[in-house]
Amino acid sequence: MNDQDQNLVNLREIYKEFPSGDRKITVLNGIDLKINPGEFVAVVGASGNGKSTLLNMITGIDRPTSGEVIVDGELISRMSEEQLANWRGEKIGIVFQFFQLLPALNLLQNVILPMDFAGIGSKKERRERAEHLLDLVGLSDQMGKLPSQVSGGQQQRAAIARALSNDPPLLVADEPTGNLDASTSSDVFQFFSRLVNEGKTLIMVTHDEDLACQVPRRIEIANGEIVFDGKC
Repeated sequence: MNDQDQNLVNLREIYKEFPSGDRKITVLNGIDLKINPGEFVAVVGASGNGKSTLLNMITGIDRPTSGEVIVDGELISRMSEEQLANWRGEKIGIVFQFFQLLPALNLLQNVILPMDFAGIGSKKERRERAEHLLDLVGLSDQMGKLPSQVSGGQQQRAAIARALSNDPPLLVADEPTGNLDASTSSDVFQFFSRLVNEGKTLIMVTHDEDLACQVPRRIEIANGEIVFDGKC
């Protein structure tokens, strides 16, 4: 097995520049990063130092100015937008800070939606899987409610269930506890830990240093470069 096959995520010499007037701002400056299957990784750093941009490279939401992004053995930095959309639906589960549930759909429908897009299973099988996932995150009694009818913590748990709906090998969470109280943040973190123990790979961007130090691997980014990679 070669090195590329062993890593679920492999970033090679990633540079990302954004135009700013008549000059360019370098947000990622030669990032090399490898993440193995089953790892739980926290990414920390001050605002504007490249954390979310790094996450956007891994999910294919943004493209590098130069360098290669390989996820699950596929060179995603050279995929077309259509290829990326299909790939993302199968391989990546994304959890956002602001939940991003569709307000007109109830929690069950929100979790079913990614399976509908990916054409996974029959209508009955999709519903059964969505019900199972909502039960897994403790929302079996809330699945018929709209996002606006449940708490922020419940919305985030529904968003995690949605991210798991297509059983992706990689979960990516961008400030998943940023809008939650301490107790709910702890619940979400414990659930993430459980998912990793069950074999998922999870990358979490967070401003919460205490939370980051509970994760087995902490990566710190400053001025677009990795300045720390290890355990607290």
